[in-house]
Amino acid sequence: MNHILLIDDDLGLSELLGQLLELEGFKLTLANDGEAGLALALENKFDLILLDVMLPKLNGFEVLKALRAKKQTPVLMLTARGDEIDRVVGLEIGADDYLPKPFNDRELIARIKAIIRRTNLQVDEAQPSIHEYGDIKLDPSRQEVYCQDMLLILTGTEFTLLFEMLQNGGELISKELLSEKVLGKKLMPFDRSLDMHLSNLRKKLPDRTDGRPRVKTIRGKGYIWLP
Repeated sequence: MNHILLIDDDLGLSELLGQLLELEGFKLTLANDGEAGLALALENKFDLILLDVMLPKLNGFEVLKALRAKKQTPVLMLTARGDEIDRVVGLEIGADDYLPKPFNDRELIARIKAIIRRTNLQVDEAQPSIHEYGDIKLDPSRQEVYCQDMLLILTGTEFTLLFEMLQNGGELISKELLSEKVLGKKLMPFDRSLDMHLSNLRKKLPDRTDGRPRVKTIRGKGYIWLP
């Protein structure tokens, strides 16, 4: 049973979400302010955190920033509909995805399942446990990545994005395909989620010793991982 932490000060919504998630087979823990939510997130192991932006004591961004300094628990942020800046800031800090309020119940469950699925990659025992791509070593079973012998601290989404691109090195991968395979959703107009995750990933990867870029962007089409 997957354990979810919901951090939201809307008691009515929290009660409804609790009933919905329990019907879907999830275990739920509630926190009604950012301070209490952060403490629970740091002290316990959760499979996913649903994090509202507008919270008392500590807002959602402050909670996420403090959490990312110590843990990489997947986070789905709940934002106000139409507030694009909240989504961009959340993704920059390290959110795995966002969902505008009010949201459809089925959409929420689909997003939750997609995030949990991609952060728990199934490992084929017939394949080597360590995958090497140039100066990068990737271990799906441990969700660990080393680059130039340094351990990279990646979110589950960043790990999945990197693995997908490495497996298709030298080939153009469309943004539409990456969005479906990595984020578990169709690419929508003006959705910058994928761009933000790739930007965060680029910042965490050390420069190549030969000075070549790791990723080439083909405007309007997608990306190529340069072997």
